[in-house]
Amino acid sequence: MTEFVLVHGTTQSPAGWDRLAAELRGHGHDVITIDMPTDHPDWAVADYARHAAAQADKPGDDRAVVGHSGAGVLLPAIAEAISASAAVWLAAYVPDLDGGRSMLDDIKAQRDDMFHPDWLGVDPTTDPQLALRFLFHDCDQRTSEWALSTLRLFNPGPAVYQHAPTPLPTAIRRACIVPALDRTLRPEWMRQAARERLSIKPTGIDAGHCPHVSQPAQVAEILARIF
Repeated sequence: MTEFVLVHGTTQSPAGWDRLAAELRGHGHDVITIDMPTDHPDWAVADYARHAAAQADKPGDDRAVVGHSGAGVLLPAIAEAISASAAVWLAAYVPDLDGGRSMLDDIKAQRDDMFHPDWLGVDPTTDPQLALRFLFHDCDQRTSEWALSTLRLFNPGPAVYQHAPTPLPTAIRRACIVPALDRTLRPEWMRQAARERLSIKPTGIDAGHCPHVSQPAQVAEILARIF
């Protein structure tokens, strides 16, 4: 049995994990959802890692941390802080663990390769139509209506400007799930980042940017196969 620690991205609250959490528990796994604060714009990566560790105490023998979207920049530090045995990037930014470039460095150097042009500068948490267009376009109506209730802006602040941490210890397994229909991060960039920065072959899923919302059963099955 794996304990999954789920870290939400920059556009959803922890409630966004509810559908996936139910599926994982149905597979017999334990689940912890981390609630990242929205009132600490000055926090660095280490602060967020300590915050996550405080909510995920008493680690089990087999613990996997899953980070969605912008939480990918925090994932290596959180994985170490909570003594995770595995880290999973789900439709997420993969940091430059070897070269040490920050997320902002990456954006400056390869913005058009990383993001769909219509996504840049968009805040879907303030406009349901933008959320439906970019985040939940692959959801049925009932799921979309629920998903809109999970919207919440989370800005990791200085973490975007910090140089990437040192590589993950080899003892921490890693995986990357790339949604083919993503309208925010480009799937091609995520696949390449998984190969070059994590030295792994990514796993694809036929979904948009929030597969944990639109395809929770399939995401749970992928995680179960991996771990």
